[in-house]
Amino acid sequence: MNTAKNYFKFFTDIIKNQKTLLGLAKNDCRAKFASSFLGIVWAFIQPLVTILVFWFVFQVGFRNPPVSNVPFIVWFTPAYLIWSFFSETLVSGTNCLIEYSYLVKKVNFRVSMIPVVKILSSAFVHLAFIVFIFIMLAVSSVPFSIFNVQVVYYFLCTCVLLLGLCWLLAAIAPFVKDMVNIISVVIQIGFWMTPILWSPDTMAPWVQNALKLNPMFYICRGYRDCFVDHVWFWQYGYTNLFFWSITLILLFAGAYLFRRLRPQFADVL
Repeated sequence: MNTAKNYFKFFTDIIKNQKTLLGLAKNDCRAKFASSFLGIVWAFIQPLVTILVFWFVFQVGFRNPPVSNVPFIVWFTPAYLIWSFFSETLVSGTNCLIEYSYLVKKVNFRVSMIPVVKILSSAFVHLAFIVFIFIMLAVSSVPFSIFNVQVVYYFLCTCVLLLGLCWLLAAIAPFVKDMVNIISVVIQIGFWMTPILWSPDTMAPWVQNALKLNPMFYICRGYRDCFVDHVWFWQYGYTNLFFWSITLILLFAGAYLFRRLRPQFADVL
């Protein structure tokens, strides 16, 4: 019973401090680019340049035919942008306690909010990129659809997955100094194991089933379903159950480990 109460308090403390969270997230977003001339514009430059490079290489250079009846770049962009949000947030979330060590050492500060700050900070930029996707659809003469509203669901899926992973990895990072480098390597491998540049339909069923063990497979495919393939999430049946089982296990495991290691953070930072 005490364990359930502790979990409940752990999560409700974050909800109660939502104003503080939003303020810290805005400051974090500004601080990332405070010393640069273009400021927050840099948050958009890297993903846009990557999209431009892939457009030139695959659509102009290799002359890739349309995929799912839309230009290759329209098919590619939704999955890439949600992956970009996930990967950037995971790295910054893993390193967040080290970055905000001065807050960790404050006795009266809810340290569990720091990973949430990183998720919210990156979410501001990603929400702007969702608008960019709609602009791309309009320019490419792809009609808007009721399926587009699903982006809210898949965005929330990503945030819950990130919250569990960031709590888990942020709790370990102060004790394992190479954790950020390890995560960066895993992300590079994960990019090619996630249906961003390739369609899972071209692979053997057993390969598809193996790759579906990656939770980002579900989310990247889901973003593409919102804007291109027009498939409702509930049509995937047991795949939904599998994703949420893995995500909730990571969420509660992350919360448990973070809460247990919290008293030692100040000593090792």
